[in-house]
Parts: sequence; structure tokens; C-alpha cells
Amino acid sequence: MILKGAEAARYFAKPDPSKAGLLIFGADTMRVALRRQEAIAALIGPEGEAEMRLTRMAAGDLRRDPAMLLDALKAQGFFPGPRVAFLEEAGDAHAPAIAAALKDWRAGDAQLVVTAGSLTAKSALRKVFEPAPHCVCIGLYDDPPSREEIEDTLRRAGLRSIDPAAMTDLTTLARALDPGDFRQTVEKIGLYKHGDSAPLTSAEVALMAPATIEADLDDILHAAAEHRAAEISPLLRRLEGQGVQPVALCIAALRHFRILHAAASHPGGASEGIARMKPPVFGPRCDRMLRQASGWGMHRLEQALALLVDTDMTLRSASRAPHMAVMERALIRLSMMKR
Repeated sequence: MILKGAEAARYFAKPDPSKAGLLIFGADTMRVALRRQEAIAALIGPEGEAEMRLTRMAAGDLRRDPAMLLDALKAQGFFPGPRVAFLEEAGDAHAPAIAAALKDWRAGDAQLVVTAGSLTAKSALRKVFEPAPHCVCIGLYDDPPSREEIEDTLRRAGLRSIDPAAMTDLTTLARALDPGDFRQTVEKIGLYKHGDSAPLTSAEVALMAPATIEADLDDILHAAAEHRAAEISPLLRRLEGQGVQPVALCIAALRHFRILHAAASHPGGASEGIARMKPPVFGPRCDRMLRQASGWGMHRLEQALALLVDTDMTLRSASRAPHMAVMERALIRLSMMKR
């Protein structure tokens, strides 16, 4: 039996204990591991592993001892309750041993959970699980998580009261981060909001989200984009004292102005253009950059990018000009580019 999409997500949360086996495969190891953990926890409960109702096996050991899989399915433990035999990192070479074990499976035996990497449509391992009515096969791909999956992650972290704008930011984060990082971020937000009944805001999401640019670096880029020339030199001295190199500052400025250009030039509008950027831009920073893009306009931003590209080439050349002074001059020129 093959499950996909929302149906697969519901199965992970509540697997059928009457099924003999579950195959989870996909290229993203973290995504597979998280779903496997969820399914096993739902099958045997939070105390299942402590009560020795979970048997872990490496696929490499199965080649040396094919009978170990059937033994794990048939073994009876000291504690009552459902049992799981977990086979990790299986491949097509293990398909015959897995098929033989599932053929001898009977009600009351442990349920077999198998994880694997990428498998083609003609994979021998998939052929064991897909046609079998007493087995489930689920492939995990790099598709953005659904709204249902995001809401389930938030619910598990105790986040139930969320502003619409904060929900939009969380959706953007979920699509930009890998599943493990997103779950850790949501758990961090859940701890931050513990005991706070007020709805989660966009500003709080931005506060808890993984940082991509140093705050002081962001300050100087906003100053240049908002035409505040007088603030650039003091901010630059502070960055210089922190050890920020001119080339790194130029790269950050190029990234900032490319986001503004993408927003200003997108046929679907600035909001759609900035929403497609990776890493994501969200929260108050997103609103601020949307205002900047609107103020600059596409053609003026093209001039700004040309100036930054020339500056980058100068910094990487054999020029004897002081690099930080070159970068400072470029930022001041940007800040004085009036529309």
C-alpha cells in the first residue's frame, strides 16, 4: 500500500498496529529519521524503548545473519504491549530477507519499520512493500511541508494562538529550513512562549528564528538602503572593530540589494518577489525591505548593483587602495542615490 501527502502525514501520527511493515524512504536523511521517530513513538508509546519493546538493527548486519530479522519479529519481551523491529538504512540487496520475514509475519508479532535512502520506482525493496496489503510504503521528497504538517509541528510545541502574520513567517521558515532545524526553531519558540497566553507575533518569530546576518551588519545595510549617510561611518568603525572584512561586507550588501531588486522587479509584485528569496526574509525585516524596494525602484537598484559589483572587483583585485575605505565610499554613494 502506497500513501502520499496528507494521508501519509496522518499515518505517521497514527500508524495502523495491524499492519506488518512500514517502509519510509527518501533522499533527506533528517526528514526520514524524524518521520520514523514519530511512527515508532506512536506504535509503542513513550516508554516503549525503555521497556525493550524496540529492537534496532543495522541493515549491514542483515547480510551476515538474514534470520535475525524474523527472530526480532517473533521475539517476546518481558513487558506487555506492541513491539517494533526497526531496520535502518536498508537497500535493494536486503529485499529478499525482508520479504521472507514479512511472509512469515503473524498477528501479535512485532511490526517491522524499515528506513532507506532514495529508491527508484523499480526498486526491489519498494516492490516488497507497495503491492502488499498488510504493508505501507511512504516516500518522502523535498516538497515544501503542507499547512497541515506545519500546524501539527506547532501544536506539538504548544503553540495554538498565532497571529496571521506570524503564521505566514512560520510557513516561510518551514519551506526554507530543513525539517530538523524547523522543528528545533518551533520548540525554541514554544519555550519562549511558555506561560504566555498572548498570540505569537511576527516580531517574536523573527527574534527566535536562526540568524543569517549579524545585527550590526544589517544596521549598516539598512542605513545605506534608507539614505542615512551620516550613520554609515560610525557603524562601519564598529564592524571593523569586530573584525568584519570589506569583502564580506560587500557580499552582504550585494545580497541585500539583490533581494530589493528581486522584489522591485517581480511581475507578481514586491511581496511575491521577496517571498521567494532564500534564505527567507520575514517579519519586521521583510516589511522594512519591501519599503526600501518601493522607494528605490527597479532601475535605481540596477545602478546600485552595478556599483557594488565594481566595488567587489576592486576589493578582489591588486589595487593598493585601502579596502575598508573603498567599501565605505561605496556605501556612502549608495546612501546618496536619491530616486
